[in-house]
Amino acid sequence: MSAIQEQQQRFAKGPSVVAIGGGHGLAKSLLAIRQFGREVTAIVSVADDGGSSGRLRDAFGIPAPGDLRKCLDALLPGRTPLGDALEHRFEAGELEGHAFGNLLLAALTVTTGDFVAAVIEAGRLLDTVGTVLPATTTPVTLCASTASADLVGQVRIMATAGISHVSLDLPDAVAPDQAIAAVERAEMIVLGPGSLYTSVLAALAPNNLCRAVEAASGRKIYVCNLRQQIPETLGYNVGRHLDAMIAHGIHPDVVLVDESSMELGSIPSGIEVHRARLIGANRAVHDADLLSSALGQLGV
Repeated sequence: MSAIQEQQQRFAKGPSVVAIGGGHGLAKSLLAIRQFGREVTAIVSVADDGGSSGRLRDAFGIPAPGDLRKCLDALLPGRTPLGDALEHRFEAGELEGHAFGNLLLAALTVTTGDFVAAVIEAGRLLDTVGTVLPATTTPVTLCASTASADLVGQVRIMATAGISHVSLDLPDAVAPDQAIAAVERAEMIVLGPGSLYTSVLAALAPNNLCRAVEAASGRKIYVCNLRQQIPETLGYNVGRHLDAMIAHGIHPDVVLVDESSMELGSIPSGIEVHRARLIGANRAVHDADLLSSALGQLGV
């Protein structure tokens, strides 16, 4: 049997996986999941209000495209000129600061008239090895509560400690039907890693998506961050991350942790702890190969 046939056979036996979150953390999960998943779907937060994403959101009234771009890049089948251009950021002129991938998604939204269709078409053009979908079909703003104040905007929330709850400014904002269907058929649902409130819980904020994840038969795995994110999760251990998930209506079956970087604390009842080495060589982010191995073990 050839190496290609062996890979095809391995993927044919792999699980159907949905990964939910945002930014660099979700992209890292996708790099891991694509190594063993039979079907891979990313459901991505679109609440970013900073940088190129925020400018395009304000200019065209579209959901923020930046985290979607990162996930499309993570699912490229190989390097191509178009794929390489996704992350190109213009450094001068009227386009200064914009990433080409963000502009591509904005242009496709204008020409198709539909943001979800635009993201799906971008995946088709790039021949991605999985499907990328936005967490909401309309532009949304992330809101948060603390003991002393209510906050509006992802950038502001990221710079604040003591967050107790996050939500969207549009209570009736919904995840697309394709995202709900993917969750319902998934054998594994991977949450994170990434900023707890401004990526993972932001992506789960649409009520129909939160309910679908909680009701899903697939195994729900929370990939905990490697360390506190200051100030957003200052003082958090693994247990406090899980407490926040539960407070927002999500009860993981398993939490995947690297104890060399974060203390466990008190783990809520009914959640299995799976320990693994996950830290990459630079000691800053999850290693995609180590994460793939750990998630692969949980998917069998």
